Amino acid sequence: MIRPNVETFIGCESSFEEASVVLYGAPFDSTTSFRPGARFGPSAMRHESFGLETYSPYQDRDLMDIRVFDSGDLELCFGSSEMALLDIEKRAKEILKADKLPLLLGGEHLVTLGAVRAVFEKYPDLHIIHFDAHADLRDDYLGARLSHACVLRRCHDLLGDNRIHQFCIRSGEREEFQFARSHTDFHPFAFDGLKETVRELKEIKAPVYFTIDLDCLDPSAFPGTGTPEAGGVSFLALLDAIRTVSQTNIVGADVNELAPMLDVSGVSTATACKVLRELLLAITE
Repeated sequence: MIRPNVETFIGCESSFEEASVVLYGAPFDSTTSFRPGARFGPSAMRHESFGLETYSPYQDRDLMDIRVFDSGDLELCFGSSEMALLDIEKRAKEILKADKLPLLLGGEHLVTLGAVRAVFEKYPDLHIIHFDAHADLRDDYLGARLSHACVLRRCHDLLGDNRIHQFCIRSGEREEFQFARSHTDFHPFAFDGLKETVRELKEIKAPVYFTIDLDCLDPSAFPGTGTPEAGGVSFLALLDAIRTVSQTNIVGADVNELAPMLDVSGVSTATACKVLRELLLAITE
């Protein structure tokens, strides 16, 4: 039978009705402050995923055993951050209304705010677990309050103190680090304290939004990103941390900041695909 050419992430070919997780892409990088290109991340991950096995030897699970629907990329307005965020929020709400888990593919990290707005509306006791090289806690960047450098500060505006749990952070203004130490659950440089945080969130049965900025990885393993920062964690450490976070009640998630053309070897895209595969398998039963 001849079928139409509809490209999805490998193994994510369930119908919307059957799926428990729905992928949606936000190809947006209009506030990128250093090297642009993250808008091409979602499509690159789909295209290159067919170089990946559906089976994970790390978890002894297979994407063919779970039900994921790939809804494709949104068509976003590059001239307005707020309009783009509203479209992302609308798609997330549609997925949540159907009692499915929205998993967003960025794009720059600002796209997370649109998803968090939707998830917070449904789960007002929401917590965020945030993996990143950057604190993203500026109140504004060059006068713009909607910037990838401000996204967790805008999330803090919604959630308030001690409900954002940050790991791997190794870059930011002095004021961001001071703000984090006073207002977020802050764990710089690595994943120290993650197991304790997960245990506490499980005890209070908190709904969790899980956001992964791929530049948390060491740039020797992941150079294809807009603002690489020396240091970072290993790929295997990230996979272990993802499996740890999956023990919480995850109600929304994203993977962002792949800029594929900044790594012509293709290694960064392959790494992003593998991170997404492991995340999907970890958060589904």
